[in-house]
Amino acid sequence: MEATPKRSWTLDTARALLPEVRERTATAVRSVEPLLEQRQQWETGSSERQELDAKIQKAISLWVRAMEALGLEVKGLWLVDFDNGSGYYCWKWPEAEIEYFHGYEEGFAGRCRIQ
Repeated sequence: MEATPKRSWTLDTARALLPEVRERTATAVRSVEPLLEQRQQWETGSSERQELDAKIQKAISLWVRAMEALGLEVKGLWLVDFDNGSGYYCWKWPEAEIEYFHGYEEGFAGRCRIQ
């Protein structure tokens, strides 16, 4: 399987894609949240909890593949970066807009608001 070629984003192109990213992420969140709630009812190691864990992992994996297919880098649960050639525009669910940037080394903790 071929790797998706690295894509470079301008702020405008990243913001133009955000509605699709938000929609796909909202769908994934809606599918995972009830499973997480159900999961709490079962003891660790129970077959029910293992089954829910598998469903949760499958839903998250589908979301990750969808984000990567768009040319984004998944950096955490519901967290994606748009590589702009000098760092990343950073977006995390449920943020309404792309408002943050961080360099390649800083990561999420070093993100700052785009001026």
